[in-house]
Amino acid sequence: MKRFHLSEVPIQIAPLRDQLSHPTAGAFASFEGWVRDHNDGRAVDGLRYEAYLALAEKEGERVLQEAMDKFAIVDARCVHRIGDLAIGDLAVWVGVSAAHRGAAFDACRYIIDEVKSRVPIWKHERYREGDPGWLHPEPDTAKE
Repeated sequence: MKRFHLSEVPIQIAPLRDQLSHPTAGAFASFEGWVRDHNDGRAVDGLRYEAYLALAEKEGERVLQEAMDKFAIVDARCVHRIGDLAIGDLAVWVGVSAAHRGAAFDACRYIIDEVKSRVPIWKHERYREGDPGWLHPEPDTAKE
């Protein structure tokens, strides 16, 4: 079963969350990353995510498996959009179920940080003024 995938269509959260339900789980934590209207002081009108599909899915699966091995969690999922997105669109979703909240929170943070730093997904922002720019976050993504 795949825990990580890329999607060209809007992310449907309810079915993903339902996949994480389990009798041993007493906690659920999630993260939603949305497209915002600014970056580094520049107005953003929208963006496009592109990925090296085969490698991105393989590395994304590796990140999710690491979270399963590292934290006391029941299950985890991550979906990242690719293609054109508008301001306010859901760009990435992470969900984790665990027996206890601490593990769920820790694993959720681990997954989003590792996906953003390791998975080959590039963001092409369309700025209101000036040239568009390609972004791939540096390993330290805590400021996002």
